Amino acid sequence: MSVMEQAEIQALLPHRYPFLLVDRVLELDPDRRVVGIKNVTVNEPFFQGHFPGRPVMPGVLILEAMAQVGGLLAFKSLGPASRPVVYLTGVDGAKFRKPVVPGDRLRFEIDVVKKRPPFWKMQGKAFDEAELVCEAEVTAMVTEEKEMT
Repeated sequence: MSVMEQAEIQALLPHRYPFLLVDRVLELDPDRRVVGIKNVTVNEPFFQGHFPGRPVMPGVLILEAMAQVGGLLAFKSLGPASRPVVYLTGVDGAKFRKPVVPGDRLRFEIDVVKKRPPFWKMQGKAFDEAELVCEAEVTAMVTEEKEMT
């Protein structure tokens, strides 16, 4: 079991504001499962246009946050000697159950379904409190970082 705060998340993920969508990792069991948090605030830049007067977090950004949490699982599973690059390669069966609005606290629960290097297939669920708001199966390609020549 592990906990990751913002500094370690930023050391692993290449994303930065406004596209870093993971605030904290509460649980991490390498090669198996991760639980991460995204606090949704009214100050998110996407709320300015989605939608004025009735802010709703875009579904594609919920999926992106889910993928980022899954990417953290891959990074931590491969260990400190590795410098992986993680690319989202697929999303299947995405279902959006409830709008996500400012003030919600998304809890992402990601479980590894299958690993066949370089591909990882993970089942993700996003909850606000105990209520399921989104679920999807995400596939990622995890490769070693190559030197640019």
